[in-house]
Amino acid sequence: MLRFAPSPTGFLHMGNVRVALLNYLYAKKNNLSFFLRIDDTDQERSKKKFVDSIIDDLRWLGIDYKNSVRQSERVSKYKDIFNYLKTKNFIYPCFESSEELALKRKILLKQGKPPIYDRSSLKLSSNEIQSYINSGKRPHWRLKLDDKPIEWEDLVHGKITFNNLSVSDPVVFRSDEMPLFTITSVVDDADLKVSHILRGDDHITNTAAQIKLFQLIDSEIPIFGHVPLLKSLTGKDLSKRSESFSVRDCKKKKIFNIVVLNYLNKLGTSNSIEKVEEIETLINNFDLTKFSKSSVFFDSNEIERLNSKYIKDLDFEIVKENYNSEFNDFFWKIIRSNVDTIDDAQEWYNLFNQDFEIPKRIILEKNLKSLILKSVPDNVDLTFWSKWTENILKNYDIKPKNLYITLREILTGKKFGPSMNELLTLMNKDEIIKRVETNCEEKN
Repeated sequence: MLRFAPSPTGFLHMGNVRVALLNYLYAKKNNLSFFLRIDDTDQERSKKKFVDSIIDDLRWLGIDYKNSVRQSERVSKYKDIFNYLKTKNFIYPCFESSEELALKRKILLKQGKPPIYDRSSLKLSSNEIQSYINSGKRPHWRLKLDDKPIEWEDLVHGKITFNNLSVSDPVVFRSDEMPLFTITSVVDDADLKVSHILRGDDHITNTAAQIKLFQLIDSEIPIFGHVPLLKSLTGKDLSKRSESFSVRDCKKKKIFNIVVLNYLNKLGTSNSIEKVEEIETLINNFDLTKFSKSSVFFDSNEIERLNSKYIKDLDFEIVKENYNSEFNDFFWKIIRSNVDTIDDAQEWYNLFNQDFEIPKRIILEKNLKSLILKSVPDNVDLTFWSKWTENILKNYDIKPKNLYITLREILTGKKFGPSMNELLTLMNKDEIIKRVETNCEEKN
């Protein structure tokens, strides 16, 4: 059993999506179940619109899951664990303010020491604790770690070991007794029988504390794997708050979901990103041993480039399945090799199916416009363009290249594009003549 556990405090960025995808592929490859867990205990920052967006994004990507769970509906479970840990003295109350803790960390860093909590609250007597409470101070609660090494065999990094309290006793409950991620995640994973946890390597320290928690509540410890974080090209972590490139951006740019899945799955591996493979192939070829242990850099331009490459050989049926397009298969086959996006294709479609007039008329040499009109063949077929230009070149002194570019601009407003042999079959003779008459004039 695996899970994807986003917090609905923003829209999913590509780092989040990559974690969801890797869990999904691992589950499919190993015939395991996969579910969605919404980590919404932070009621101030969690929003319904973000929950809806997460569900829509996963649906668009084709990442399906067995069921979904919301942490906000499991508060009583966390309360039970709080009471259990408190009774067993596995957690202890702390009264330092955030400012006091920040100062302690600053002092330790200045001394060249790791900013590990000094456990000063463990030295408080019961009378001192009661005195703090009587004065109106409400404690937050830390998990009391022991001196035993914490280690596990990570699916990506291999053996990871923490010795001699090399991590702080983590805060597991706030002063209002609201549980934090470290504890809620363990309770849920234990209850829901999660067997494998794949997540970013920024959680490695959390994992050390959570393994201890699994032991304290007498639960089986899942198998962990920590993949390197995606970073922007500037070296910063992708972030919801910084509005890093998201699934919404992909939808807006009409990037195909399979392109996104291929890029995120192959990024940071020894697999080439150039070939876009179907999801079944990605599942069959999925192998965590191919993943780099170092940070990888996300480039949205690469996704757009791969999408452009992908659509140039794409069957119209796939376009139709993914996007509401006005054009048909005949048009798509003519246009696809010369467009980078679906919007480009729509622009070409509009060009041939709406009234067309270029902003500024093209000025032709004397007698050229009349010859162009006079030379128009009767039948618009694949030979129309070659017959037309040959007739003009036989009777007028103009370089072939100049004629081709000029006619293309008159008819399309563009200097480049698909083969004119095929392109002109999208228009009838009357429309071709109309565009010549409208979009150019001869010198006086």
